[in-house]
Amino acid sequence: MLLLLVFGLVNCVVGFPRTYESIQGDYHGQVGIPKATWIRNAEAASDFDGARIVGGSPAQLGAHSHFAGLLVQLVSGEVSMCGGSLLSNTKLVTAARCWQSKGYQGRSFIVVLGSIRLFSGGVRISTKNVEIHADYDINNLNNDIAMITIPHTGFTGSINSIALPFGLLERMLYAGNRAVAVGFGRQKDGASKDALNEISLDVISNQACASTYGSNVVINSTLCTSGANGFGPCLGDTGGPLDYSYEGIRYLIGVSSFVAERGCEAGLPAGFTRVTSFSSWIRVRL
Repeated sequence: MLLLLVFGLVNCVVGFPRTYESIQGDYHGQVGIPKATWIRNAEAASDFDGARIVGGSPAQLGAHSHFAGLLVQLVSGEVSMCGGSLLSNTKLVTAARCWQSKGYQGRSFIVVLGSIRLFSGGVRISTKNVEIHADYDINNLNNDIAMITIPHTGFTGSINSIALPFGLLERMLYAGNRAVAVGFGRQKDGASKDALNEISLDVISNQACASTYGSNVVINSTLCTSGANGFGPCLGDTGGPLDYSYEGIRYLIGVSSFVAERGCEAGLPAGFTRVTSFSSWIRVRL
């Protein structure tokens, strides 16, 4: 009996690998395509009050002038959706999975600037000029980042670029700080609203995030925010920005990448691509 007890304790400690949370995999099929359809129908019916990110609040036109809505024209002929951030008059950054995910490939983007709606208003630009990171891993979403090139677009009160971190900000890990996520994702699991939304979130350490998703998913170039109280970027906010304000200037520190497979309101962290890890990659493409 004693031997059996000792054997059981040993197995509990070293015998079985820990089970981690799964991240949402088939973005376009499970999320982007149905969300794009829902938003289009809601906008056509003018039936919306603007609340998307879980626990967030509606964003006013011009409040996030760097935000870009992305309508993704897929090779399959279907239409999906994502978000992005304007970095210059001709360049945007988004998630690589917006262009390529399991079972789906993008054919072109319609970039929507200066609008809190996705299917109407603002400046709308079509482009096929997309470059995903060479080390993007479609399975664990490591290096989930891509650059979009558009024709020169002038800045206005509702269209402008966001700054990239530099100096001290480029060396920060941001854990323990607050940052703002922006996007068109649904308000909660199973429910949707349809205007641009924003929410302030706590950035957490990669160690804390890896305890949920594992070190295969959460690597040095990942940045995570707390999912406490079920708040955070929900499915449909992929590619959108995570902003950090310093001395009155907003800096892009994250690109929305993944949430837990079992839902946005599970109280689990959300994962972003850490922009400072890709500073050189981004800057040579601006």
